[in-house]
Amino acid sequence: MDWRYSCFFEDIREDDSFGQNYLQNFRDNNVNISHVGVTSEAATGVAPIAVDDAGENCIIIVAGANLKMTAADVQRAEKVIKESAVVVCQGEITTEATLAALTMARKHNVKTLMNAAPADASLDKAIIMNSDIFCVNESEAEVLTRVEVKTVQDAQQAAKILLSHGCGSVIITLGSDGALYSTVDGHIKVPAEKVTPVDTTGAGDAFVGALAYYLAYHPHLCMKDMLQRSCKVATISVQAPGTQSSYPTRDMLDRKLFA
Repeated sequence: MDWRYSCFFEDIREDDSFGQNYLQNFRDNNVNISHVGVTSEAATGVAPIAVDDAGENCIIIVAGANLKMTAADVQRAEKVIKESAVVVCQGEITTEATLAALTMARKHNVKTLMNAAPADASLDKAIIMNSDIFCVNESEAEVLTRVEVKTVQDAQQAAKILLSHGCGSVIITLGSDGALYSTVDGHIKVPAEKVTPVDTTGAGDAFVGALAYYLAYHPHLCMKDMLQRSCKVATISVQAPGTQSSYPTRDMLDRKLFA
C-alpha cells in the first residue's frame, strides 16, 4: 500500500499542482483515494528523472510530504489492510509508517511485499524481518549488503545476507538478466526477454506491481511462474518512454499472462 500524503486535511494547497494532478490521476484510473491525505506542511514528493541514450535512468527524489507520513496514519487504514490480500511497501515514506504497515499486515496474516527502493544503508532490519518478500535491484542489494552484484553468484551471496535478517524470501531484480528468487531452501533464476530498451524508468515498479497482482489474484501460480510473468510486464515497460505512461494496460498484454 503506497501513500503519498501524510495528514488529513480537506483541501490540497493551491500552489501544489503536482498534488492536484496526482489526485486527479488516481480518480481517472479508478484508484480508491479514501486513505490519501494532504498536508499544508510540505509539497507533494517528486522525482525528476534523466534518461541517457541507452535508456538507463538517474532519479533524484525530493520526498516532500512523503516524510510527513506517520504510524497513526497507517492505524487509520487498519480495516483496509486487514481486508487486503497483499500489502506493498517501499522506501519513499518514513520508516515509522513503513514498519507500522508491515507489522499490521503480518498481524492480520496479510502477505507483505517490501520494495526497498530507494535503498538506504541504515534501513531498519525490522523492515526486512517483517517482509514475506523483500525485493531490491542490484544496486540496492549492494547498498544493503555491501556485496557488489555483477553476477548471479553475487546476487545469491547478497540474497543470503538479506535472508539472514529474517525475511521470508528475497527477490533481486537483475535488469535485462531477469530476476533471482531466494529462500533458505535455495535460489531460482528467471530470465528476461532480450530487448532494446527505450527507457528503463519504472521497470522495477512495473515488476513489483505485476507481482503484487499475481500474489493477490493468481495465488495458485508457483513463484517461478509469477516472476516470469512479472518480468514480461517489466520488459514491455522498458520499450516505451516515460514511467507510468510506459506501463501496458491489461488489454495490451497476452491473455496467457492471466491464465
